[in-house]
Amino acid sequence: MSIEILRPGSFHREEHFYPRVLNARMHPLAAHFLRMPVQRMIARFCHLNPGVDRQVLKECLEYQPRHFRWSGADLFHVATVDGRRTMILVETNSCPSGQKSTPLLNEEQEEGGYRLMVDRTLLASFRRNKKAGVAAVLYDKNRMEVTGYAAALADQLDEPVYLVPFFDGETNAHVRIEDDFLMIRPEDGDESGWMPVRAAFRYVTQKPWTRIPHGLKTHLTNPIVACLAGGRNKSTASLAYELLNSELAGSGLTIRIPETIRNVSKAEVPLIIRQFGGFGVVKIPYGNAGQGVYTITTPAELEDFMSQTYDYEKFLVQALIGNFQWSSQGRAGHFFHVGTMPNKRNDIFVADVRMMISSTPEGFRPLAVYGRRSRAPLTDKLDANVCSWDMLGTNLSIKEGPNQWGSDTNRLLMMDERDFNQMGIGLDALLESFIQTVLATIAIDKMASNLITAKGKFRMKLFRQLCDDKELIREVEQAYETVQTTQS
Repeated sequence: MSIEILRPGSFHREEHFYPRVLNARMHPLAAHFLRMPVQRMIARFCHLNPGVDRQVLKECLEYQPRHFRWSGADLFHVATVDGRRTMILVETNSCPSGQKSTPLLNEEQEEGGYRLMVDRTLLASFRRNKKAGVAAVLYDKNRMEVTGYAAALADQLDEPVYLVPFFDGETNAHVRIEDDFLMIRPEDGDESGWMPVRAAFRYVTQKPWTRIPHGLKTHLTNPIVACLAGGRNKSTASLAYELLNSELAGSGLTIRIPETIRNVSKAEVPLIIRQFGGFGVVKIPYGNAGQGVYTITTPAELEDFMSQTYDYEKFLVQALIGNFQWSSQGRAGHFFHVGTMPNKRNDIFVADVRMMISSTPEGFRPLAVYGRRSRAPLTDKLDANVCSWDMLGTNLSIKEGPNQWGSDTNRLLMMDERDFNQMGIGLDALLESFIQTVLATIAIDKMASNLITAKGKFRMKLFRQLCDDKELIREVEQAYETVQTTQS
């Protein structure tokens, strides 16, 4: 695929939203949440959680990230044995989708959340020093949304924006690094046509560290260190959450995740699954879009996992949240899915909430929100003939081939007047999801800062100690050496 140029006036709403979203009307509660002033958020959350330190929560919501300025988190609505409901964080994403799934908050602003992201978070960095190069959007997935961001950027910058495909495993001859700048060549074979990129919005999701090193002068949102620190690395994310929870001790705030064991070798997986009562979730820490996630509920599913070969040596194992009768028993307690409201057949499905946030001069704000449900309904008893992933997996992405993706939009749950009622959540669950997403983003941003020296260099030695996976280290070192070579 070649580089495209999107010029001002190229935003067409039907190209950047799912068809069923185009005529949807946002549910009043969801709209109220997205418009809620931060002081009201704090007042409501502290009223419901009287042990929370109001000042600490205010400081978290006003936090100004150095690296991780745009993120999305996936959360499950769960309950405990005694009936207490809460939102549990599943993972945080450094290149989240969501705009194409979210109805317009303001009917008169047809660019919707794309425009909000540009105005709140991107515009200042893209407007700096236009003489230093062009503006670009890099992508390897989700063309519907990346073109929306590029078109919205072009409108606000009043200049062309270059849409640059950057796929894993391809030559990418139209991109190179020179003098610490990312360079692009719109016309193949034209050696005089190389242009520096002053700033880029990055939607590169598949092993982005193999193509984009840390330390470029091109301003990236988000930079690669945000992926390595937890936005695309579930292992370092888990450590980042633990560190921030220690820092927040006594404030009443905490990041809630399933019990997690990181840096697990394949041979150790059966032992940990046994420790969790025979149920667990095994994850390749560096995947996304539902790839590399294995739900283990039966000996057959464990045997199937153990029989396969994998690119990486280390895994993440988490307690499994299922139905009440079959969930992991961990130190954090026994959780089970609340799920959707029953349908006409009385089926209840697992559902998640995707909360997208971005940094503004005033702090973090919600940007987009939607839900997804599983393929198969949740059953009271496990059936060996039913794949547990069909009951528990909510991701909509479908890998159709190398660098080719589809989406199962039939399972999309929008924040509209119909789908919202099916999700069985309210304003307080959305608020809790937002605060959990903010805390997770802060944790990863602080981890990213720990991985960077005072002079802005990537601390490779520390990263090797945090991620004991030879294949990942090899991939990161190759990109690291690329930018070191350009600096020498």
